[in-house]
Amino acid sequence: MIDENGFRPNVGIILSNNDGKVFWGKRIGQRSWQFPQGGINEGETPLEAMFRELEEEVGLTAEHVEVMGFTDDWLKYHLPKHLIRRRSTPTCIGQKQLWFLLRLTTDDSSVNLRASDVPEFDGWRWVHHGRPVREVVYFKRSVYEKAMQQLAPLLAST
Repeated sequence: MIDENGFRPNVGIILSNNDGKVFWGKRIGQRSWQFPQGGINEGETPLEAMFRELEEEVGLTAEHVEVMGFTDDWLKYHLPKHLIRRRSTPTCIGQKQLWFLLRLTTDDSSVNLRASDVPEFDGWRWVHHGRPVREVVYFKRSVYEKAMQQLAPLLAST
């Protein structure tokens, strides 16, 4: 599902613990790290997509988390030219994401990176919320900055 401007609707998930640290996932078979994220399916609300992605990528369900907030609007990033699949119709030039901040309400043992047949991550850790902005792949950095600017103040309430 690509919108009329070439952006794929997507959700991003910032999962926090009671210490205000955030889940940082290592992409399977790679050296890169990111927050859980994923596309919104046809007929699915962003909230429904967020809970589906949370379960697929991290093995958590609504009973394991509290939704603390979400971004005011879509945050967009463009894919680098070498990642754009020009032969796909319609052409996807990037993603527009609605970001959610969640708090884990259970212990870490509930996290299950093998909940899906196609895992997204092969490692994870809790990190200070400033770290992901510095470490995420360059073309997602501005979206991470904007999401953290809006949602990080809510971490103080954990």
